[in-house]
Amino acid sequence: MRIRVLAACCALAAGLVLSGCGGSSQSPGVPTLDGGSTRSPQGRTPQAAGATGPARVAALHAAAQCVREHGVPTYQDPVLTADGHVFTDMRSIEDADRDNREQPTLNAIRSACGPLMVAAGFQPDDEAPAPPKLVAAGVKAAQCMRANGLPNYRDPTSATPFTPGHGFRVTADQIPAGGKADPVTQRAAAACRALLDEEIRQSSLGSLANG
Repeated sequence: MRIRVLAACCALAAGLVLSGCGGSSQSPGVPTLDGGSTRSPQGRTPQAAGATGPARVAALHAAAQCVREHGVPTYQDPVLTADGHVFTDMRSIEDADRDNREQPTLNAIRSACGPLMVAAGFQPDDEAPAPPKLVAAGVKAAQCMRANGLPNYRDPTSATPFTPGHGFRVTADQIPAGGKADPVTQRAAAACRALLDEEIRQSSLGSLANG
């Protein structure tokens, strides 16, 4: 097993929450588990990536329940779409040890829940591509932000990283150096609040489940 580190990015929330900006900086991420064996320690055959149906839904629920029981009680069940994509509540795991460099919760999840994640065929930090409705909402928000003083604010694509429930990640080069405290950023966020909120809504697990 190993832990993958995620590039620290920025997320635009309802109040334009920008944190951890920096295109090249990295921070501890969520468990990524090497599934080299063909069977989990419990003797169950891991679900093939892209598989759908009750068996995989049950496996995803079991993995999520394990995460909840090992330090992240708010963790939501991963969403399995009709075409086999999985979206996960990765922010809850990321936040669990944000202020603890020893990462006790993350280590407990990796140890206890890793085999269940392998069996369910998903990695918490390996999100599927952004679906069309989310991309469309993100593009509208980006157009608004550019029109309100942020010319470097880019249109997202299906390949743009996003955090379920928090919208697309925004790198530091897209906003002024002052970040969320910059007056231009604040004005743009206020002017585009409805569109940013719609982007966030489309990124929720409930919306992702409906494609």
